[in-house]
Amino acid sequence: MDKMLRQAGEAVRRKVLGDDYVDRALGNADDFSRPFQDVLNEYCWGAAWTDNGLDLKQRSLVNLGMLAALNRMHEFGIHVRGAIRNGVTDDELRAALVQIAVYCGIPAGVEAFRVAGNVRAEMREKGEL
Repeated sequence: MDKMLRQAGEAVRRKVLGDDYVDRALGNADDFSRPFQDVLNEYCWGAAWTDNGLDLKQRSLVNLGMLAALNRMHEFGIHVRGAIRNGVTDDELRAALVQIAVYCGIPAGVEAFRVAGNVRAEMREKGEL
């Protein structure tokens, strides 16, 4: 494994998802799942999020589309929060959700709007929005 890429990936993961989320994910890892956290940091966050091809906001929008298409709504919610942290505006988020509804189907769009609404409400309550 590439230690520098893993460290760079963890740094981006913390920037996008927040220290609390990453600390919880790493803290909940056991001997069985800890190596997978390394894979996430190195490949998902290091290799896929640290090059200069897209900025973090663009990456977030791409992720939202893919996660909605795959019906991975738990991860979708995590990445809605990350997208907002990366500067995605309400207008941009709404446009992405409408595009998800058109290309992934109305039920996916309904669920995406529901999850995004819940995340936004939670963020408002915590003073993050």
